[in-house]
Amino acid sequence: MSRTATPLTDGWTLTTGDGSGPDAAPLRQVPLPEGALPVPATVPGCVHTDLLAAGLIPEPYEGDNETRLDWIGRGDWTYTTTFDHPADSTGPRDDDRAAGGGEPADGAGPIRTDLVFHGLDTVATIVLNGTELGRTANQHRSYRFPAGALLRPGANTLTVRFTSPYAYAEEQRERIGALPGAYDEPYPYLRKMACNFGWDWGPTLVTSGIWRPVELETWSGARIADVRLAPDLAEDGVPVLRAAFELERAPGAAGPFEVVVEVAGARATVLVPRGQSAGDVDLPVPDARLWWPRGYGEQPLHDVTVTLRGTGGDAAADVDTWHGRTGFRSVSLDPDAFRISVNGEPVFARGVNWIPDDCFPARVTRERLSERLDQAVAAGVNLVRVWGGGLYESDDFYALADEKGLLVWQDFPFACAAYPEEQPLYGEVEAEARENVTRLAPHPSLVLWCGNNENIEGHADWGWQRELAPGRTWGGGYYHELLPSVVAELDPTRPYWPGTPYSGTPDAPPQDPGHGTVHVWDVWNRVDYRAYADRVPRFVAEFGFQGPAAYATLRAAVGEAELRQDSAVLARHQKAQDGQAKLLRGLGDHLPQPPADDFDAWHWLTQLNQARAVAFGIGHFRSHAPYCMGTVVWQLNDCWPVVSWSAVDGAGRRKPLWYAVRAAYADRVLVVRDGAVHAVNDSPEEWAGTLRLTTRSFDGAVLAKEEQRVRVTARSVGHVDLPSELAERNDPLSCFLTAELTGTRAIHLYAEDTVAELPEARYAADVARTGPGAYTVRVTAETFVRDLALFPDRLDPAAEVDDMLVTLAPGESAVFRVTGAELGDPAALTSAPVLRCVNEAPRTAGGNA
Repeated sequence: MSRTATPLTDGWTLTTGDGSGPDAAPLRQVPLPEGALPVPATVPGCVHTDLLAAGLIPEPYEGDNETRLDWIGRGDWTYTTTFDHPADSTGPRDDDRAAGGGEPADGAGPIRTDLVFHGLDTVATIVLNGTELGRTANQHRSYRFPAGALLRPGANTLTVRFTSPYAYAEEQRERIGALPGAYDEPYPYLRKMACNFGWDWGPTLVTSGIWRPVELETWSGARIADVRLAPDLAEDGVPVLRAAFELERAPGAAGPFEVVVEVAGARATVLVPRGQSAGDVDLPVPDARLWWPRGYGEQPLHDVTVTLRGTGGDAAADVDTWHGRTGFRSVSLDPDAFRISVNGEPVFARGVNWIPDDCFPARVTRERLSERLDQAVAAGVNLVRVWGGGLYESDDFYALADEKGLLVWQDFPFACAAYPEEQPLYGEVEAEARENVTRLAPHPSLVLWCGNNENIEGHADWGWQRELAPGRTWGGGYYHELLPSVVAELDPTRPYWPGTPYSGTPDAPPQDPGHGTVHVWDVWNRVDYRAYADRVPRFVAEFGFQGPAAYATLRAAVGEAELRQDSAVLARHQKAQDGQAKLLRGLGDHLPQPPADDFDAWHWLTQLNQARAVAFGIGHFRSHAPYCMGTVVWQLNDCWPVVSWSAVDGAGRRKPLWYAVRAAYADRVLVVRDGAVHAVNDSPEEWAGTLRLTTRSFDGAVLAKEEQRVRVTARSVGHVDLPSELAERNDPLSCFLTAELTGTRAIHLYAEDTVAELPEARYAADVARTGPGAYTVRVTAETFVRDLALFPDRLDPAAEVDDMLVTLAPGESAVFRVTGAELGDPAALTSAPVLRCVNEAPRTAGGNA
């Protein structure tokens, strides 16, 4: 018989831990009404979402409900279901062999039934029909338990008892000893999503539950236990699939077996003799086309089939089959310059950091991931870094990245803390690494494994060594020994990097800008964003600036009455230390300080400042290519409604930052900096034309101009010095510079907005309905209009706009297209606070004044 899997998704219930069973944790009281439990449970899911669906808790993301739900993570919980299992008479069961089941024929064998959990969060005891099958303590891996001996015909009862993550982690901390870290939470002592315990952008909502599918799997003789695919190019450039596999044999199934690997018209057969359970093959695939990141070529993907067959008298029987998909490309990393190359082509990484898209990951569907990654693609992104405080993402995430041509940088799940290397944690880390490296290796989008986020820096620069007693482990053995050895064994075609920031050697400062990767966080935390221009790093793996979520997102989360700068409820949705004050200080002399009683001005100006700060950093770093070969903005997405560094907020709405990133990550951009225009050409074609430089007064009069022929080769940067009369002005408060090259334009002010003599904005604006839920807004400037933006979500939460942050010279027009809106008064699209520009901001001093 072939392998069959029966999902166990129905009939689950949730109740509190009951304290029963061997060594079970004691009952922990929960503040629920008498008789409220049990409730129906959804699998995959978690306790929070089940209690929410049952109406027993408020929406965790709204108001200050996060603080009211702390008890969930400190409680024990039990999931139970009953399922029918038919008697199976096709062969002896594996647990019947001792009773004289007999020696099976090769390729057949006793029937084996396993209970397979693809993800348990996190500390669980599994009980089948009253007997304990096993225990787990790792969210990042799957578990398989032989269950045939405990199954009975008819009804079977499966129970999963979860121990409080806090109780387990605190017990391990007490046993091992406290270690330093950025947060006073015990997440390093438990292999669980670290940001579940709160972060400087995320709530503390500590989950338990069956977060990935569970199924009952029946097979006989043997099964394919693992397939490892390493797509690569041979030295002659021919695609090659390095395939390895492991089999699991049921007792008595001696073999031999054949394993057939097929892809893109190529085929190889490997004989697995009696007594062996593994094999490998390097299979040339000459008909396969190369996979490229977006912007460099196409993304052809090829189906891979691995078939396990019996031999001898049963040679025609397919015992088991594995299906996958892969793409062929080579990947290399220049470790000193930190330059990623694909198929020998250096790639400037236009990146974003990715965090879990929901605090409750089981709610994240393929459609939601596709929408979020499409937002990255539309913003010009070509690389997504899966950050180390989260998860190894779902199969859907990497499959979508393959299809969309997005490179993936994958952190191992370690972040911002010293991690113990004692058992059982060391063994769990090895098990999860081996499983996930194997699982993700087929994906051509995956181009880098990274050992951790900021832990090497923490050990070197955050005072951890003073807190660590001699001989104490802190995680270095994972990053420098265990993880690179696992990658070298299971995925040798991809580079591994011990951590970020990291300069390439343990003997050098982790933040050495001349080598490896850096994180730039003095901007935002301490200094003005112009400080980005004070350095030229090789690769910037993190940098960013905060701004609030969209207006409709905050309104839904905290309520209309709490949309005030001094709102304590709003402050619960700001997790950064001193975050609200940093938002105002960060305005610097760039933008006016909003009046304390003007929430609309605060919201607009801090969102705009976020967009400008990050765009300034991207432009500066890109203008130094190829010395600098990557920028990874912190961050693309949010997991809940919050004031944070994201470009897309927790409700999926694009903030002004998203539009600024799209402009800054365009294939071709002009950057005005240090008395020069830098023409960044990250396209595959030469960029040639006439660079037109013009200085105008704010009323539109031409004060100076220059034209120069420019030719910039593909994937390079051209530099043009500004003539002195354009570089510096004796009237800097009243004029602006425009640089234009073949349809690409940059506008540069000679003075900050707080001192520039910006005219009072005058423009004509009209709106027209163009279809169901669709409108166009045309704005024609009569004066210089700075950073025009439209916020239709204030009128309809479902509304979106196609463009934002448009600066117009007198006489110029812009057209904004609004979709998803049903408006009673469309004219509201043409006035504040829906339509905004900097000229209309309160004329008060800048943030540092």
